[in-house]
Amino acid sequence: MLLEIRHVTQYQYERPVRESLMELWMQPQKTARQRLISFELEINPAAQVFSYADSFGNAVYHFDVPQPHDKLTILARSAVETEAPGERPDALDMGEWDRLRSEFVRGECFDFLRPHGFVEATDALTNFIDEHNLADLRRRDPLTAMRVLSETIYQAFEYQPGVTDADSPIDLALSAGRGVCQDFAHIMLAVCRLWGVPARYVSGYLFTDRDAGDRSDPDATHAWVEVFLPSLRWVGFDPTNNMMTGERHVAVAVGRDYGDVTPSRGVYKGDSDSDLAVGVSVRRARAALAEPEFLRMARPSFIGGRRRPSDAAAVRQDLHQQQQQQQQ
Repeated sequence: MLLEIRHVTQYQYERPVRESLMELWMQPQKTARQRLISFELEINPAAQVFSYADSFGNAVYHFDVPQPHDKLTILARSAVETEAPGERPDALDMGEWDRLRSEFVRGECFDFLRPHGFVEATDALTNFIDEHNLADLRRRDPLTAMRVLSETIYQAFEYQPGVTDADSPIDLALSAGRGVCQDFAHIMLAVCRLWGVPARYVSGYLFTDRDAGDRSDPDATHAWVEVFLPSLRWVGFDPTNNMMTGERHVAVAVGRDYGDVTPSRGVYKGDSDSDLAVGVSVRRARAALAEPEFLRMARPSFIGGRRRPSDAAAVRQDLHQQQQQQQQ
C-alpha cells in the first residue's frame, strides 16, 4: 500500500519567545515491510535541522530557532510503501512460555520487560486483570493470550478523546473506562510486562478505514503495541481497533512508553504561555512515486521573509485544533 502522510504541528505563543529548541520523532521507519520513499521537514521560522539515532534506533531530528517568534510551525511530509505481514499461525506451542523466560530473551529485551514511566503495575491494573479473568490467559499459548488481551482491552474501554492527557497515568483510563490509543497501549504494555512478555510502545500513523470498524481519530497520530515472541520475533497488536497490525499501519518509532517517542518535544526561552495544534492526514498516493529513497532536509518555509502561498494554504487546510494527547 502506497501512502502519503502530512503531519502539521503548530505552537502559538501568547507573546514572542526568544528561542525554541525542538526534537522530533516523525520519520517513518525503514523495515522489511515498510519502505520509506521520501521524508521532508519544513520549519517556520526557517531553521537548520540536524539528526541522530536514539538508543532504540529511531530517527530523531532537532533544531534551534534562535530569533524571537510568536509561532512555530512544523510540517512533516512522508511517502511510505507498506506490505501486509506474512501469514501468522493461529497459535504457538505452550513451550513458548519457557522460551520467553530464557536468558537470551531477558537480555535482548531487557528494556521492554520492566515498568517504566506510564507503564507500571498499579492496584487499578490488578483489579482490571481480576475483573476480566485475564490471569487465565496464561493457560493458553502466548500468541493466543496476546490476541485475547488486545480484544479484551478493545471491548472494555470506550474510545473518547479528552478524557485523558498526554501525561495521564493508566489509572485514569482504567477508572473512567474511556481513553485513547495511548492509554490502551500503555495498559496492554503493563499487562504484558507483568506476565514476562517483552512489549514495546509503537508510535505512528494509521490509514483509517471506518468501514472496517476503525475507531481511531483519522486526523491524529496513532499508537499500538509490539510484543516479542521468540518464534515470531516482534508482533504488532492494535488494541484500539481490535486488530493485529497490517499494511495500513505506518510505524515511526519504538520505545518503552509514550515518553520515549513523543512526536515533538522541546523548550523555549521567554515568559509566555503556549497553545498546541496538531493535524494529520494519511491517504493513499494517487500515483506511483518514483522518488529515490532519501531525506530532503529543512526546506525553508519563507522566501525573502514571506511565506510561500502554497504552504500557507496547506497549513490552513490540514491544521485541526486538538490537544497533544490525541495521538490516536
